Amino acid sequence: MKKVLVVVDMQNDFVDGALGTKEAVGIVENVVNKIKNFDGKIFATLDTHQSNYMETSEGKKLPVPHCIRMTSGWLLNEDIMKALDGKDYKTIEKRTFGSTKLVNEIRRINGNDDIEIELIGLCTDICVVSNALLLKAYFPEAKITVDASCCAGVTPESHKAALDTMKMCQIDVIGE
Repeated sequence: MKKVLVVVDMQNDFVDGALGTKEAVGIVENVVNKIKNFDGKIFATLDTHQSNYMETSEGKKLPVPHCIRMTSGWLLNEDIMKALDGKDYKTIEKRTFGSTKLVNEIRRINGNDDIEIELIGLCTDICVVSNALLLKAYFPEAKITVDASCCAGVTPESHKAALDTMKMCQIDVIGE
C-alpha cells in the first residue's frame, strides 16, 4: 500500500504573516513531527498568487495580499522546510483552494495500487477541506485522513465545521 502525506499551504503568510493566526503557529511543531515520522511520498502545496492578486476574484473577496509568488510570505515555514529536508517530497503550486495538479501527481505515482492519503496544514476550512474533497472524489476507495492536530482554520469554529463536513463526506478525522 502506498502512503501519501499532503502538507497543505504551510507558508509564512498563513502561519505568522498576512493571514497568520495563533492557532496556525500552534500547529507547526505537530506538523514538523508528522513530517519527520512519515515514511512515504510527501506533497507540499503552495498557495500561489501573482502581483495582480487584488484584481482577481479571490482578491476582491479576500482583500489581503498573501502568498505572492517569490515573496517571503509565499515560502514554506522554515521549520517545515527543515523537516522536509531529506524526505521524498515535491512542492505543488496551486492557484486556487483545491489542486487538480495534486490529484494528477498522486494518480501518476499511484498506478493501480491501494493508497492511503493523509492531509495536514492550513487552512482547515478552505484549502484542506477543498483538497480532501477533491481527493475523495478522484480516489473514492482510498483511505483519506485529516489529522486535526496538524490543522488550523481561519477561526476555531470554522476549523471544527470543516472537520465535521469532511467526516460527513467519509474522510477520517483523527487527532481531535
